[in-house]
Amino acid sequence: MTSKPTPHSTCSWEMDDECHRSNQYRFAVLAINTGSTSTKIAVYHDDKPVVECSLAHSADDIKRFATTEEHLMWRKELILKALKENDIELATLSIVIGRGGLLRPVESGIYEVSESMCEELRNCTPQHASNFSAIIALSIAQSLGLKAYIADPIVVDERWDVAKLTGIKEIRRRSIFHALNQKATARIYAADIDRRYEDLNLIVVHMGGGISVAAHYKGRVIDCNNALDGEGPVAPERAGSIPAGELVDLCFSGKYSHKQVRDLLSGKGGLVSLTGKNSVKELIEEAQAGNQDAKQAIDLMIYGIIKNIGQMATVLRGDIDAIILTGGIAHSKFVTDTISQSCRFLAPIAIYAGENELQSLAMNALRFLRGEAEAKAY
Repeated sequence: MTSKPTPHSTCSWEMDDECHRSNQYRFAVLAINTGSTSTKIAVYHDDKPVVECSLAHSADDIKRFATTEEHLMWRKELILKALKENDIELATLSIVIGRGGLLRPVESGIYEVSESMCEELRNCTPQHASNFSAIIALSIAQSLGLKAYIADPIVVDERWDVAKLTGIKEIRRRSIFHALNQKATARIYAADIDRRYEDLNLIVVHMGGGISVAAHYKGRVIDCNNALDGEGPVAPERAGSIPAGELVDLCFSGKYSHKQVRDLLSGKGGLVSLTGKNSVKELIEEAQAGNQDAKQAIDLMIYGIIKNIGQMATVLRGDIDAIILTGGIAHSKFVTDTISQSCRFLAPIAIYAGENELQSLAMNALRFLRGEAEAKAY
C-alpha cells in the first residue's frame, strides 16, 4: 500500500465582493493545472477568482507511487480536499477545465475531454505531468454530471508549412510551446487596447523555466520555437539551440546516455548547466555583485530572447502591433528593460508578468460558457 505524502499547500481565498458572498454569479469554473512539482487549482465565479491553491510536491512525494493511476488518484484527492477546505461545494460548479498535455498537434481552441483523449495522455511518450490535468478534470466532471475541457494545449500547431520543415528529410520541427498563456495574454492585450486578437500581429515571449517566442498573425501562431526540447533561447532549464555538429559529437562521445543528453537539453541545461542555478532573480543579484559567470549566463539568455524576437519580426515582415513579454521572468525589470532597449524600435513593448495559466484556463471556460467560442472534438 502506497503511503500518502502530505503536500505543502498555499491557498488564497477571496470572497469579499457582495455578489459572490450572496452567490450572485452566473458561472463557477474549476481550473486544474498539474505540473511536475505542483498541482495548482482555481475556482472562478464569473471573472473573479475566489480560490487559488498551489499544492507543492517534492521529488520524494512523486517517487512513492508505483503506478500512474495511484499518482493520479492522489492528486485528485488533494484537489477535492483543497476545495472542501475552502468551502467550495462541487455541486455549484458549471464546468471543469484542465491544462492540455502532450497530445497530437492540434489547432488552437477549446476541446472536450474524452475517454480516448485520456487514454492517449496515459500512454504517450514522453510523459509529462501536464497530461494529468485532463484526466483528473474528466473524473471530477463525470462525478458531477458535467463535461470536462482543455484549452490551447502545449502542442497547438498553426504554423505555416515551411516553418515545419528542416534540411533533413526525416526530421520535422515540432510545435511545443506555452500556447495557453501566450494566446490568453494576447487576448488580454487586445482587449486592453480595444482591438480583436484576430486583427493583430504580435510577437509573444513567454519566459519561464523554458522560453517560447512566437509570431501571432491575425489570431494564429505561424511560427514558434520548441520550448520543451530546448530549442530557441537559452532558458533557466533549457539549453537553447545547440550547434548541430557539436551536439552529434557529444551524443557519440560515450560520455552520456540518450536520457542524459535529453536531460541536458531540457531540465539540466541552460542556466542550470552554466551556473548550477535556475533562479533568474538570484543570478541577476549575483551578476550585479560582480559574479562574471552569473552575468555571462544572464546576458546569454537575454541575447537569445532578443535574437528570436528579431527572427519572428522578419516572419511578420515588420508589420508588428506589439511585442508582449510574459511569464514569471517578466517580473524582472532588469530583463524586460534590457529586451525593450534592443527591440522597442520594432514595436511597442507590453509586459504582462506571470504564468497566468489558471486565469487563462478560466478565461477559455468562460468564453465557451458565454457562447463566445465553441468546443472542438479531439
